[in-house]
Amino acid sequence: MRITSEKNKRREMSDCSTLESLIEMGFSPSRAEKAVAATGNQGIESAMDWLMEHEDDPDIDELVVPDAKDDASGQDPQTMGSGLEEIDANSGRAPLTEEEKLRQTKRMMELIAQKQQEREEREKRERIDQEKQRRKQGQELSVVRQKLQEQEMQKAAEERRREKQEERLARERVREKIARDKAERARRYGGDPSDPISPPAESSFPASIPSLSSPVQEPPTKKEYDQCRIQVRLLDGTALSQTFRAREQLAAVRLYVELNWPGGPEEPFNLLTSFPRRVFTEEDMEKPLQELGLVPSAVLIVAKK
Repeated sequence: MRITSEKNKRREMSDCSTLESLIEMGFSPSRAEKAVAATGNQGIESAMDWLMEHEDDPDIDELVVPDAKDDASGQDPQTMGSGLEEIDANSGRAPLTEEEKLRQTKRMMELIAQKQQEREEREKRERIDQEKQRRKQGQELSVVRQKLQEQEMQKAAEERRREKQEERLARERVREKIARDKAERARRYGGDPSDPISPPAESSFPASIPSLSSPVQEPPTKKEYDQCRIQVRLLDGTALSQTFRAREQLAAVRLYVELNWPGGPEEPFNLLTSFPRRVFTEEDMEKPLQELGLVPSAVLIVAKK
């Protein structure tokens, strides 16, 4: 029983020494008591480390509420100060001199400066890591955009090659038909297929009198466009222009805007026409430009959703 009492007394004396040292260094009693209690009285350096790490806590200045163990020990929180004074008086320890206070204060300021430097270095490393991560993500996004653009360019090049191939075949078919017609006329009129066929003899009727059997001239058919020119006005007033195939979907225009927007779009957007006013929906994105009435040219406006 006596040994336990002596241990408790030594522990209380150590708590008092650390607590008083912290108070003499300029810390408030509530913060000093919290630091001693939180570190289990591991020494003044541990207590100061805890104070440096928790100096921004919102409840740092709240009073320490004693737990059930402290209540069971029979100590009254209100008489803690007097108890510490009695322990200090019984221990016979002399109060700190001005020189000792200055040394402890200087040591405290050095520890504070060291902790602040360590925290600044840690925050600096975190900022560097975050900047590296941001640059890495930006590079990855740039690579993805470049790949998409290359795929679109490759797709457009293949489409142009296919169109040229179709035009070449069509011209060959026309030349073959012309050659067959020449051969047929030469066989019919007994001439050389390479010679031009003389027109039939003119009628004795005046040229001003139309023939009754001549066919009625048909009205000109509507021209079919294979390509269309799209101009897109962005939110800041700048414009993007590109030529698309009439059979391409409106989604290709939206993808072109997303890839060529300076800095990239900050939020989702809609495409619309001003006259007649029409806001294109997600269902319209799957429709070809020709079906949406955007051929041979149109002006689209970008608007926030």
